[in-house]
Amino acid sequence: MQSLPRLASALAFSAAALLSLTAQADEARYNQIALRAEVSQEIAHDLMHVTLYSEAQHSDPATLAAQITGTLNEAVKQARAAKGISVALGSRHSYPVYDDKNQQITAWRERAELRLESADFAALSKLTGEMLKTLKMAGMDFSIAAPTRKSHEDALLKDAVAAFRARAQLVTEALGGSGYKLVNLNLNSGGFQPPMPMRMAKGMAMMEAAVTPEIEAGTSQVTVNADGVIEVQMP
Repeated sequence: MQSLPRLASALAFSAAALLSLTAQADEARYNQIALRAEVSQEIAHDLMHVTLYSEAQHSDPATLAAQITGTLNEAVKQARAAKGISVALGSRHSYPVYDDKNQQITAWRERAELRLESADFAALSKLTGEMLKTLKMAGMDFSIAAPTRKSHEDALLKDAVAAFRARAQLVTEALGGSGYKLVNLNLNSGGFQPPMPMRMAKGMAMMEAAVTPEIEAGTSQVTVNADGVIEVQMP
């Protein structure tokens, strides 16, 4: 067990060390400035998404399910035969149909979706027009492929850092400093819009036409932010 004088000496040393660390922390924050720089770019959508569906009604739910399944299977087979088009099953659900008094079930109604995706807009447009003979269109939209997004983000990261350095230098000169130290820097990307939908009435009319329509996919904006803190060095 330590003697009281030694214990008091140790406590005094700890307190002095704590005060020293606190003073250093206060000194480290001296002349620190928080800055933000932002760069953005419009990027063309390069993926097309189409959602088709089959919907029917029948008094026997088993017969109805078999009918929907058969229609979907044929549609999937047709879609897989097309090159460069991804095929996936979407949501599927059924619900009862009641009589006028809403008391007894008179039939069942079922709906199932098929989702198509491709970077070849012309091929997907043509396939969609053909499949509308047996299916209906639920939606069409466009987005940016992940590799495309990443390549543009990587390029914008350099631009964001350069913009942050330019702003840091501008602030340093405005404060009369001789230079600055970078305390921390955070880079964040965002700003992508959700897939852009096409108006359904127009989209369905276009797809039902004999000639494959021209597709205007639109663009989305990607933004990269550089948030950081600098410490201005005064002469």
